[in-house]
Amino acid sequence: MLQEYAREHVLLCLIPALFIAGAIAVFISGASVMKYLGSAAKKWLSYSVASVSGSILAVCSCTVLPLFAGIYTRGAGIGPAATFLYSGPAINVLAIILTARVLGLKLGIGRAVGAILFSVIIGLLMHLIFHERDREQEEIVSGAAPEEERPHTLWQSVLYFASLIGILMFANWAHPSGGSGPLIFIYTLKWYLTGALALSLALMLIFWFQRSELKDWCLSTWTFARQMLPLLFVGVMIAGFLLGRPGHEAMIPSRWVVRLVGGNSLLTNLFASVAGAFMYFATLTEVPILQGLLGAGMGQGPALALLLAGPALSLPNMLVIRSVMGTRKTVVYIVLVVVMATISGLIFGHLVL
Repeated sequence: MLQEYAREHVLLCLIPALFIAGAIAVFISGASVMKYLGSAAKKWLSYSVASVSGSILAVCSCTVLPLFAGIYTRGAGIGPAATFLYSGPAINVLAIILTARVLGLKLGIGRAVGAILFSVIIGLLMHLIFHERDREQEEIVSGAAPEEERPHTLWQSVLYFASLIGILMFANWAHPSGGSGPLIFIYTLKWYLTGALALSLALMLIFWFQRSELKDWCLSTWTFARQMLPLLFVGVMIAGFLLGRPGHEAMIPSRWVVRLVGGNSLLTNLFASVAGAFMYFATLTEVPILQGLLGAGMGQGPALALLLAGPALSLPNMLVIRSVMGTRKTVVYIVLVVVMATISGLIFGHLVL
């Protein structure tokens, strides 16, 4: 599982994400982040920006981590940062569409509504619980020395970040199984699009950026990589050892999981939420996994609970979140996700009976 993770996710997912995080830390001022994502920003603005910017990336629970660390360390409020952290893997438009097509329209709608509400509610609750951190962060940013003005226009910065995000998105564009139309067309062109964006990025770096800026960018990216990658690899090894991967059994047999998530009781939904929270799901892989579990007798409620908790959390994800925002905030965030996923699954299970 570790070898597969390194081959399929580190090169194409995490490395581009780490460079984006480094760019955020170097080229976006703390004052700008505070303006849109700080605790003093209007709630409708900060949470809208956080949820939308997270959802358009279509990343997994590990790839979103460098991006979350980038905005959090630049001064984003704990609430909007948590919203971004959840929305990136959970409000994945492609995954929601695939869920509706493969697992049924009801589960697709349940996942879409639940994920959107979750991202905002979890962010608001994190803000209410830890708002003192936001005050401290505001004092640090407001008391900091003015940042050196960088010689880049707004449109240059927009094109630069758009190229980075585009490389991340198209390089990881998954084949829409059974799909047709625009999604298949984009998939057939993914490497041409990625190459064109990489070429445009190279030209921007040559003509628009100073050598000192590029050095700062690389140092910032390396700092994030050194902080996160060891923890991610350890987490993936433990998760693979205990739970395995699709088609491969591990210490905990899959038949035990199926036996514990049948029906729609509080216990089955809680177990599905906790199991999903500790498992690692690459982007879109949760759908075929759920398809197999549903065929083996999993209830509709636990299925939704796993869909809401699983893609947004994983053991590697938890280890890195703790290194960024501390043990207390990480535990509260995990508990909020698990509890809300459990309640949502329980309600959904009763509604669809």
